[in-house]
Amino acid sequence: MTTTKLVANDAAPSRLPARKPASADDSLIDLSPKNRGRDKVRQRVRFWSGWTLRIGVPVLLIVIWQLAVSWGDVSEDVLPSPTTIVEAYQYLWDNGSLQAAIPVSLRRAGEGLLIGGTIGLILGIFAGLWKIGEETFDATLQMLRTVPFIALVPLFVTWFGIDEPSKLALITAAAMFPLYLNTFHAVKGVDQKLVEAGRTFGLSGFQIARRIIFPTALPGILTGVRFACSFSLLSLVLAEQVNSTAGIGYLIINAQNNQRPDIVIAGIWIYAVLGILIDFVMRGAERLALPWRGRVSIA
Repeated sequence: MTTTKLVANDAAPSRLPARKPASADDSLIDLSPKNRGRDKVRQRVRFWSGWTLRIGVPVLLIVIWQLAVSWGDVSEDVLPSPTTIVEAYQYLWDNGSLQAAIPVSLRRAGEGLLIGGTIGLILGIFAGLWKIGEETFDATLQMLRTVPFIALVPLFVTWFGIDEPSKLALITAAAMFPLYLNTFHAVKGVDQKLVEAGRTFGLSGFQIARRIIFPTALPGILTGVRFACSFSLLSLVLAEQVNSTAGIGYLIINAQNNQRPDIVIAGIWIYAVLGILIDFVMRGAERLALPWRGRVSIA
C-alpha cells in the first residue's frame, strides 16, 4: 500500500489578491484653494438665484394682474389694479388711518400669542415630561383643538362681550393649541437612549430635562412657535371683524360699507405682509437658536 504525504510548501505564492495601489480617484475631498473658490462662487450663485425667484415670482404675478386690468380683461369694480391699491395706501397714509391701525392689530396679535403660547408651552412640557400631565390634559386638549376657532366666536362674545376681551380670548385660543401639540410631541419624541445615557452618567431628572430633552426638542418647539404666530394672525383677521373700532379689520369693514374694494384689498395685503415678516423673523430666530441644524436640499 502506497502512502501519499502532502507537504505544505511555505514558499508557495499566496493566492490572496494583491492590494490595489492608491490612486488619485480614491480621494474624497479636494481641499485645494482653487476648488474652495469655486464652492464660494456656487454658493453665491445659489443665494442670488434663490432670492431672484422669491422676489421675481410675486412681481411677475403683480405685473400680470396690472396688465389684465389695463387691457380690460378684469373690471376695476371687481378687482382694482395694483396702481389703484397703491393710491389707496397713499390715501390711508395721508389721513393717518394706516399708522393708527397697524399698531393696534399688532398689539392684539402679540398679546394673544404671548398668553396662548405661554399656556401651550407649559402644558406641552408638563404633559410630555410627566405621565400625570399627559393623562390630565392631553385627551381634553386633543379634543378641543379639532374645534375650528371660528366656531368659538359666538361663545366668546357671549362670555366676554363684543369688546377687546373676546378678541384677545379668540387669539389666545388659536395660538395655544399648535404650540401645545408641537411641544408635546417634540418632548415625547426624544430618543430614550439619550435619557438612559444621561442616567448612566448620574444626571438628575432636572439635569436630563435641561441638558438632553429641551435641546433635543427645541426644533419641534420652535416649529410650534411658528405655527402659533400664523394662527394668531389668522384669528386676528376674524377677531377684528366683530365690532372693531380700530385696527386693520376696522379699515376693511369701513371700506366694505363704503364700497371701496381697493381699500379692502389693501387691508388684505397688510395681513399678508405681516405674515411674511413674522415668518421671516421666526426663521432668523431658528437659525440663531439652532446653528447646528443643517439645511437639507436635493438640488
